[in-house]
This record gives sequence, C-alpha cells and structure tokens, in this order.
Amino acid sequence: QVQLVESGGGLVQPGGSLRLSCAASGIIFPIYAMGWYRQAPGKQRDMVATITMGHRTNYADSVKGRFTISRDNAKNAVYLQMNSLTPEDTAVYYCSSGRSTPGQYWGQGTQVIVSS
Repeated sequence: QVQLVESGGGLVQPGGSLRLSCAASGIIFPIYAMGWYRQAPGKQRDMVATITMGHRTNYADSVKGRFTISRDNAKNAVYLQMNSLTPEDTAVYYCSSGRSTPGQYWGQGTQVIVSS
C-alpha cells in the first residue's frame, strides 16, 4: 500500500519560510519521480516543483528562486523549502509520486496559509 504523508504546513507571515516534508512508503522510492503541487480555494491543482530519480528539478515560474525541492532517498522523503512566502502561496500543498513523472500517487495534503 502506497502512502505519502505530508507535514510542515501552517500559518506564516508574508516574507517568512516553511519547509514541507513528505514521507513515502510502499514504493521503491529511489526510482520514483516526486513532486509538490498546490491547490488554492476555487482554483485547479498546479505543479509547484518536481524532482526526478536523477535529482533533476523543475519549478513553476511563480516559485523559481524562492522554493527548493530536494529528496533524501535514504529516508524515503522529499522536501520543499519555501522562502519569501507571499499570500499568493496560500494553498493546500500535495506530495505526489510516479514512476516517470509525479501524478500516480497522492498524499492528503498540508495547508499553508500566508497572512499577517
């Protein structure tokens, strides 16, 4: 049974930082692509960042230079370091995995609220 469990969300002031974590089980983690997606109220779910098994990364234009995705294959975990947060980053953040690209498996999400 595949499980992706996100953590690290919360309330943060504009300009602040958060680090999201996703713990994976039930997959051979090192050979899976991983990604972070987000969904704001009333909007579709969008890609934030992805990382391949070879550690190649891709970012949405809106987060380039502010967010960093990384993975630790020894811990079966993927992370999203988020800096310089703005209210527009407010959303539920989802972890996802897939054999060649994320999207096959999803976590339950973690809420991020950026507000003063």
